[in-house]
Amino acid sequence: MDILHVQRAVTKEDLEKVFSIRKIVFVDEQGCPPELEWANEEESTHFLAISDHYPCGACRWRKTDKGYKLERFAVLKEFRGQGIGRALIATALDDLPSDAAYIYLNSQLDAMSLYGKFGFIAEGEQFEEAGIQHFRMVKRV
Repeated sequence: MDILHVQRAVTKEDLEKVFSIRKIVFVDEQGCPPELEWANEEESTHFLAISDHYPCGACRWRKTDKGYKLERFAVLKEFRGQGIGRALIATALDDLPSDAAYIYLNSQLDAMSLYGKFGFIAEGEQFEEAGIQHFRMVKRV
């Protein structure tokens, strides 16, 4: 049984692992423009998923003028389907301030059911972001 751990990424080494995972998933696999991928890093709280001592997933949250936005959920291809995305979402939600009344994210279509398990509901029209179709999803607290 693999040991899965999700932690806040605060050291330079952990952040480099986070950015490496996101580059592989978003820039290399999905073709996202790198300049879009690296926006808003400084005001974000980052997380790193580690399975059996191997960095395998990442995400972040940040406060925006609308509320708290969860974003940049990435799991390396060889680790998908092992609950890492669920662990990242749960950890990021647990880490939000207790007064986080409006929590939202922009979900790629194939991830919507996963976010739905955490109480996120699609809102508004489908839209394109970085060449990929998304829906805004909001968690009512």
